[in-house]
Amino acid sequence: MPRAFARISFTPSVQQVQERYGAREANRAFELSDDARDEIGEREAEFIGERDSFYQATVGEEGWPYVQHRGGPAGFLRVIDSKTLGYADFRGNRQYLSVGNLAANERISIILMDYRNRRRLKIWGRARVVHEDENPELIARLEMPAYRARVERGVVIEVEACDWNCPQHITPRYTETEVEQMLAPLREQLRQSQTVAAKPEVLGEGALELTVGAVRQATPRVRVYELRDPQGADLPAFAPGAHLRVPVPTANGVELRHYSICSDPARRDVYEIAVLREDAGRGGSKALHAAFELGLRLRCDPPRNNFELEAGDRPAVLIAGGIGITPIKAMAHALAARGADFRLHYAGRSLREMAFVETLRERFDSLRLYPSEQGQRLDLRRALAEAPADALIYACGPARMIEAVVAAADELGLADRVRFERFSATASADGRPIRIELRRSGRSVSVAPTQTVLEAIHLAGIDAPSDCNAGHCGTCAVKVLDGVAEHRDSVLTAAERERSNLMCICVSRAQTPHLALDL
Repeated sequence: MPRAFARISFTPSVQQVQERYGAREANRAFELSDDARDEIGEREAEFIGERDSFYQATVGEEGWPYVQHRGGPAGFLRVIDSKTLGYADFRGNRQYLSVGNLAANERISIILMDYRNRRRLKIWGRARVVHEDENPELIARLEMPAYRARVERGVVIEVEACDWNCPQHITPRYTETEVEQMLAPLREQLRQSQTVAAKPEVLGEGALELTVGAVRQATPRVRVYELRDPQGADLPAFAPGAHLRVPVPTANGVELRHYSICSDPARRDVYEIAVLREDAGRGGSKALHAAFELGLRLRCDPPRNNFELEAGDRPAVLIAGGIGITPIKAMAHALAARGADFRLHYAGRSLREMAFVETLRERFDSLRLYPSEQGQRLDLRRALAEAPADALIYACGPARMIEAVVAAADELGLADRVRFERFSATASADGRPIRIELRRSGRSVSVAPTQTVLEAIHLAGIDAPSDCNAGHCGTCAVKVLDGVAEHRDSVLTAAERERSNLMCICVSRAQTPHLALDL
């Protein structure tokens, strides 16, 4: 079954041109699709409802096309049902070119643009003009009461095909309202800022020099930073799942924070990182949002990888929660390039707060979204049970989600196929403080429910090595001399935990009220 737009548009002459330019095979997939895309779905209806304009093409009796802009309040193009659109045609310059064309040829094509997010929706259909004396109920339904413009007629479009375009060559543009929304967090940061420190010429001491080449607001709290070589050279290759240790100027000095590289690993010109501003966090994300601007030069270490995607074309299940989408997105790019079978499950609070949603929708047909605000919940057991028998499972997100993934996999006998990465350290889940005895130092430290063991030790002025602060690298592993650890890391082996009595103090806690550590 072909997609409806291919049936309409891929005429013999178009197919001949595709053949000439070597694009015939690439476009043949549109003629073999399982989805005809001849109706307006939920995604299309939501997109249409947010638009305040579109471009409309009709054809005159002499065969000449005519493209016209149609505008009004957001949502003036109404979805009447899955096969029907309609809009109030407001009074214009009274040439009536489109109306006249439709009287002779009912075929119409429209393009709706979202310049901010580089999206466009194409719709083909057959249109008819409706006047108030013919159907006053329909005209009343299409009217926009708050919009002071005269409605001369209604246009009803019977949809025959719709399709999404790729974002290539769409220059982002922003409305005045959108600009105000984007500037609001910056203005709030400026308002809260008490002092302005001089920025160093180069931040950090790593071997890899990078510069901030672009910044874009992906969601109200997530910014995407493009890091490039200052001279425009190719960057070192990275494997999906890799992260950068990024220098961040905080109140305590320059600290290293870890951020997954979320760009396509096939690209060598840029590393993209996405940073969620956590107002209740340790301050690193807020400091980064405040300090990172265009042209800032950084010295980072080359990419590291504690969350590797296995080589080959083995099937995969990708599970992301919130900002945990960052390494998962890079994995999806790599799996798609390999032609591997994979399913991508992405859960978050709301679509507005879930980064990269439109990019993922456009690139990956296997994407499934679960915005909890809309009552949608990811059934982990079902997602894993329906996966191919030999699929590997990769998960990144909050600790609670990771624990649920591991529990579901264990129940299904798939525990050995789970690979996971938490995107932050976790504190106590039960609200219970613990007491840490440091045998070598002769000190005793109390760990509050809101702290990690590593944080409490550092606050006590005791040096303890660490790196990732998320339980992936093992740098902070120390020996437990007394008490029982509650392991939350993803790096130590069973032998290291049981026979060597090691624990990663950046994430793990205690099953007992007291722990004695070899520190």
